[in-house]
Amino acid sequence: MNSQALLVIDVQRGMFPENDPVHAGDALLLKLQDLQSKARSCGVPVIYVQHNEGAGEQLETGTPDWEIHPSIAPHEGEDVIQKFTPNSFHETELQRILEEQGIRSLVISGIQTDICIKATSRGAADLGYDVTVVEDAHSTWGQGGQTAQEIIDLHNRQFREFAVVKKASEIEFC
Repeated sequence: MNSQALLVIDVQRGMFPENDPVHAGDALLLKLQDLQSKARSCGVPVIYVQHNEGAGEQLETGTPDWEIHPSIAPHEGEDVIQKFTPNSFHETELQRILEEQGIRSLVISGIQTDICIKATSRGAADLGYDVTVVEDAHSTWGQGGQTAQEIIDLHNRQFREFAVVKKASEIEFC
């Protein structure tokens, strides 16, 4: 039994609007496709996390923007975790699913670097999981006077306090 899993967090259609898509979104999707392929070829579970928001919000549950981006959509039988807060472990089925599958090591990717990737990575480390954050397979938007890339770089440095940080090309599942 493989003890690791690939987490793909909040890569939903609503994160890619034409007028303001997530930073380097096309490159992110390509890296995620490669990670999924490598994980699946080694029998490593790919687990999706899907953020849910209320009526009128960007990721309103059940709307087209809420759907996982079609270019990285789950295969039949892959787990999709529904969440309502930034930490993918908070009041979700994630930990139960990981425990049932004997998973102790997580490779974390997705959106949004400074919110859900940060909260989930920290949450996983606090729960005792071995955490690897894929440094070039998470993204965000510029804000607060910083570019998206500056925010990504800052968080990659901070993730090193509790996680391994590797480029997608360096990730190996078997």
